[in-house]
Amino acid sequence: MLKADFHIHTTFSMDCNMSLEKIIGRCLETGINCIAIADHGTAEGALKMQSQAPFPVIVAEEILTHHGEIIGLFLKESIPSGISIEQTISHIRAQDGLVCLPHPFDTLRGIRLDNKRLEELAEQIDIIEVFNARSPLRRSETKARAFTRKHGIAGIAGSDAHTLNEIGSTYVEMPEFNGRDDFLQALRQGKILGHRANPLVHFGSTWISLKKRF
Repeated sequence: MLKADFHIHTTFSMDCNMSLEKIIGRCLETGINCIAIADHGTAEGALKMQSQAPFPVIVAEEILTHHGEIIGLFLKESIPSGISIEQTISHIRAQDGLVCLPHPFDTLRGIRLDNKRLEELAEQIDIIEVFNARSPLRRSETKARAFTRKHGIAGIAGSDAHTLNEIGSTYVEMPEFNGRDDFLQALRQGKILGHRANPLVHFGSTWISLKKRF
């Protein structure tokens, strides 16, 4: 069985300073043996991690669109930020990747679409992040789970780690998989475990972002 954290950032994100080596070490310490690296605006860190880690690494990217963030999984190269949701999905599909909505109902970080538009978008979504350890309110999780049930979409979870102590705070226990299509089947058999992060972790990543900028 895998113990997988599907939302981790690295120093390639503007608000994180975790090196690839330290992330690997932390995963080995906590028993995490599968991860998705989803840096903001780039897949470069994930591609490097894939060649270094002694466990499976899914190349992902958290892409900022005009209406919030979308994660592409199983990518081969970076996708530009600052484009429409439709363009982003098209780029992900062109790489035979999977489309994931991270923290879609988070009050501050959720997808900014009205209910009608979100319903129309549902058939283009492969995965919904039903638990994000950095989302403080349980109601966002409840809405995400209800949306996945309504539309038959696979649910996923991750720590959204920007610091080492967050890695593995939330994970999915699931069967091993072989490639993109097998991944979705295995994910549906998974069990989400873990807990929410202390809300103060957001101040840490904001401070890192400011330091990198200036």
